[in-house]
Amino acid sequence: MNASAPAEDEGIRLAKRVAALAGVSRREAELLIENGAVRVDGVPQMLPQSRVLPHQKVEIEAGARPEPVVPVTLLLYKPAGMPTDTAHRLLIAGNHHEPERAGLRFLPAHAKGQRCMTPLETGASGLVAFTQEFRIERKLQEDAAILEHEVMVDVAGPVSPEVLARLERSPARVSIGRQTDEQTGLRFALKGARPGQIAHICDGVNLRILAMRRIRIGRVPLAGLQRGQWRYLAPHERF
Repeated sequence: MNASAPAEDEGIRLAKRVAALAGVSRREAELLIENGAVRVDGVPQMLPQSRVLPHQKVEIEAGARPEPVVPVTLLLYKPAGMPTDTAHRLLIAGNHHEPERAGLRFLPAHAKGQRCMTPLETGASGLVAFTQEFRIERKLQEDAAILEHEVMVDVAGPVSPEVLARLERSPARVSIGRQTDEQTGLRFALKGARPGQIAHICDGVNLRILAMRRIRIGRVPLAGLQRGQWRYLAPHERF
């Protein structure tokens, strides 16, 4: 017996079993699995490398085609304190916001190779866009300087009319949403916003930022997401 061969009780790769069952190539079998068209003992299995035992029942969805998974764009509510370059870890099925409304079944392939096109400061929270779609990546790159970002910023203490006037001379449109003796809620609308830019504007008028949350990128809103949740960019939505 070959010592390197897997033991019988470890089963065989699911892709190999599906290839034999459907009469397709190993790559086509992998595509069927990645598209969520394969069930093992009635449970969807989407990892081609998973192993199945001889007695387990493998089923392939009727009419399923071995086609590449369609690229998607995911919108995440990044929590404050999380670096953007680690936020992709939240793109898992358990954090999908109201999946029954999306019209899309989450596939592990949807989270692979996602590129963040709209970074945020680690201390800020709010909307972050990840994409696998070339057209979306190009759109966000080419329109970066003119795309408007809407950000809610809480600062310590009240903001005087004089300070507000100075803020209005910055590249941003700034308005007061609420104000108490302890803090003021400001709304910033800024085209071509870059990480650190709003903090620099506030530093220039001696305002101390308490919290910052991006609620819109272009025409795409945060839209009811809770911290740590994500949703698909809908087909009708445009940045």
